[in-house]
Amino acid sequence: MENHFGKITLSKPDHNSNPNFPVVGSLVQYESDALDHSGLLDTGRGKRAIYQEYLYTFKKIALVQQPWSSQEASNMDPFYMALSLFRRKKYEQCTSICSELLEKNPYDQAIWTLKMKALTEQVYVDDIEAEEEGIAEVLMDNDAIAQVPRPGTSLRIPGTSIAVGFRPRTQSGRPVSGVVRPGTQSGRPGTMEQALKTPRTSRTSRPITSQSARTVRLGTASMLSEPDGPFIQLSRINLSKYATQPSIAKPLFEYIFYHENDIRHAMELAVQATQACQFKDWWWKVQLGKCYFMLGMVRDAEQQFRSSLRQQQSVETFLRLVRVYIRLDQPLSALDVCKTGLDHFPAEVTLTTEIARLFEGLNNIPMSVKYYREILQEDSTHVEAIACIGMQHFYTDQPEVALRFYRRLLQMGIYNAELFNNLGLCCFYAQQFDMTLPCFEQALSLATDEAVADVWYNISHIALGVGDVNLAMQCLRLALASDNNHAPSYNNLGVLEIRRRHPEQAISFFQASASLAPYLFEPHFNHATLAHKIGDLQTSYIVIQKALQAYPSHVDSKELLKKLQKHFAFI
Repeated sequence: MENHFGKITLSKPDHNSNPNFPVVGSLVQYESDALDHSGLLDTGRGKRAIYQEYLYTFKKIALVQQPWSSQEASNMDPFYMALSLFRRKKYEQCTSICSELLEKNPYDQAIWTLKMKALTEQVYVDDIEAEEEGIAEVLMDNDAIAQVPRPGTSLRIPGTSIAVGFRPRTQSGRPVSGVVRPGTQSGRPGTMEQALKTPRTSRTSRPITSQSARTVRLGTASMLSEPDGPFIQLSRINLSKYATQPSIAKPLFEYIFYHENDIRHAMELAVQATQACQFKDWWWKVQLGKCYFMLGMVRDAEQQFRSSLRQQQSVETFLRLVRVYIRLDQPLSALDVCKTGLDHFPAEVTLTTEIARLFEGLNNIPMSVKYYREILQEDSTHVEAIACIGMQHFYTDQPEVALRFYRRLLQMGIYNAELFNNLGLCCFYAQQFDMTLPCFEQALSLATDEAVADVWYNISHIALGVGDVNLAMQCLRLALASDNNHAPSYNNLGVLEIRRRHPEQAISFFQASASLAPYLFEPHFNHATLAHKIGDLQTSYIVIQKALQAYPSHVDSKELLKKLQKHFAFI
């Protein structure tokens, strides 16, 4: 508050420290503050008048800011207090009050429902983004999908556009994206061997399934021991009784689905509730589709989502239908669904993001960047759009522009090793050498076990840029010490061994890199070139064909293959 007497700063009540809302300070404290301030003021009036005006102002503010006293809070109805705690997202305190009330009256459905909602909110995760196809889905997938689809119509078989040569590639064979999303690193493995080679799959004893992002939290929630046993015994509950009561059935479904992670009982409740409402409630159709999708019944999930959209259009339903078509490897159908959703919800950021991701998965990078720019026009703080556009500028030889985007992410509060690694690379290639090493030092200090190998690998590029070959080799060996499956490091070590005139060691490094990452064309091309120079033409001919399979548009590989074909034609 500011007036002609000066500026006064008041301490505000901390409503989060205690559910009873105790008052911070008192009128006596305000009076003493007023006396302290009045001694510093001299406006031509007496101190007594100044004191009276200050005291009146403080009392008025105190009466306005004071919520209710602890005595009034203790006399509040407990159920209303539980509702207030639930609205303020203090779910544990809400649950404890509901438990006390249920001990007095176990048949109070309002309190029972409120406790279910509080327990569900404690472990709720947005499962739309948690879809990832793992080994279990590969083994149990009964859907027949074309093995040789047309170019540009499949997410499982990467395209052969020129963008493949610009960016590094992931295990799925597609160029890396600006952010790590479920499925961007492992892709959608079409074979068991590819699924087993997926990075970071051997660092946990948990089975690799599509519920990776959700089950980690939900599985532990249902295993927590409670003093009086589980809140709801699902094996003994009469689902048909509650299916006819919408006010209880919906919170009960979310509790079973998210907290207990029991898809079978949740689906049974959804089926009975859908029948009870005579198939007129679109919400139940969406939940039934979610259960079908989690159980691998993808076509049944598609029918439920489309039936729900005929009754009520919602963004969530469109997104879940897109997930269905991605699982079926039908990206063009997914694009049609997104565009239909944009007709009903113009400029919706989530739907536009899905379109950008789909084009990126199809290796159509220019169209992907176009939609990411549209996203930034609607939401200037969208992290994924900023990161993807920045990466596109970096790999199209515009590090100065990419640096602006990554600096924007830093200003937004993102503080991790990946961001500082990208900032260091942009600073180096933009010739801002004074900021390069500090960025990489910060990246190393923040790097996790999974990212430290990539940071050392990028530092080796900085060393090569300044001509320090020994430092580059040390960085590459440190990268391999952090992750002995880092294929690009093996490839670059092979190139450095060629410079040191050690062809045998170089061939070993190229073979190791190619075996770990057959989707990379660099180790195949380097191996073929070295074999051609030392006279092993047969090996060179075999390996260069593998390089062209990985990157058919590579000009140097085509020229080497023509040389070998001419040589064999003369023989």
